[in-house]
Amino acid sequence: MLPQIMFSILNFAAGKGFAEDSADSSAKQLARKAGVRGETYAYWYLRREGYIVIARNFTVPGIKGELDLVAYDGAVLAFVEVKTRAKAEPGQPTPEDAINLEKRRNLARMARQFIRARRLENTPWRFDVLAIETTAGEKPIVRLHKSAFSERKS
Repeated sequence: MLPQIMFSILNFAAGKGFAEDSADSSAKQLARKAGVRGETYAYWYLRREGYIVIARNFTVPGIKGELDLVAYDGAVLAFVEVKTRAKAEPGQPTPEDAINLEKRRNLARMARQFIRARRLENTPWRFDVLAIETTAGEKPIVRLHKSAFSERKS
C-alpha cells in the first residue's frame, strides 16, 4: 500500500516534469538534479510494480559507474539501470540509447561483484532498463524494459 501511495504523490508532483528552467544553474547541475529526481521516481515506480529494492547506487572500487537499483522481481534479481533524459525529438537518441557496450560491460562487472559479495550465485538475475523522458510542465513518460540486455563475457 505504501508504494502505491508514495508513487501517487510523486507522480502528482512530477506532473510538471523533472526538468527545471533556471539561469542560475549550469547544465550539468540541472542534469544531475533531474537524474536524482528520476532515480527517486524510478524507485517508487518499481516498488509499485512489485519489485523489492535491496540496494541503491551500488558501487565497486576500481569499476566505473554504479548500479542504480538492485531489486527482486519475484524470484529474479534485477539490476535496474535508470536513464532520465529530456524528451527526445523524433530522430534524436532516447534514454535507452545511452546504454552502450561499455556501459553494459561495466554494469555486468558490477553485477558479478554484487552477486559474489552477497553469495547469490544460485539466484537467477537479469538487467532491466527504466527509461524516463521528461519535459518541463508535463508528466514524465516511463518505459520499463525487463531483460533489456544480457551479460556479454569478454
